[in-house]
Amino acid sequence: MAETPARKIATVALVVADYDEAIAWYTQKLGFRLVQDVDLGGGKRWVTVSPTAGAGPHLLLARADGDEQRSRIGNQTGGRVFLFLETDDFSRDHEAMLARSVEFREEPRREAYGTVAVFADLYGNLWDLIEPRR
Repeated sequence: MAETPARKIATVALVVADYDEAIAWYTQKLGFRLVQDVDLGGGKRWVTVSPTAGAGPHLLLARADGDEQRSRIGNQTGGRVFLFLETDDFSRDHEAMLARSVEFREEPRREAYGTVAVFADLYGNLWDLIEPRR
């Protein structure tokens, strides 16, 4: 059998209204790190944030360009949970996020796969904060 190439999902694009407000929200409310902020000219930037200091996946904060993209801000998945923020300590992160006024849409619940609660980002995209069952 042929060797499988080393591949991974490294970056996921999130359509935002404004680079700076999105950077502020993700770094201040969720405690993400600003990884890159590169001026591409013409008002465009390559802005990535990450929840970890390591080599995990990045979130590309992509400013909407035009009416079609602006119409997708906050609803990239038709109202479904879009992204999953995994933690090793649900209570710690849930409390910290509540203290920073992150809007949770439900109370924490225990599922077969772990402890989870849905929250909304600054544009209304839905996320799961999840501590997987070990």
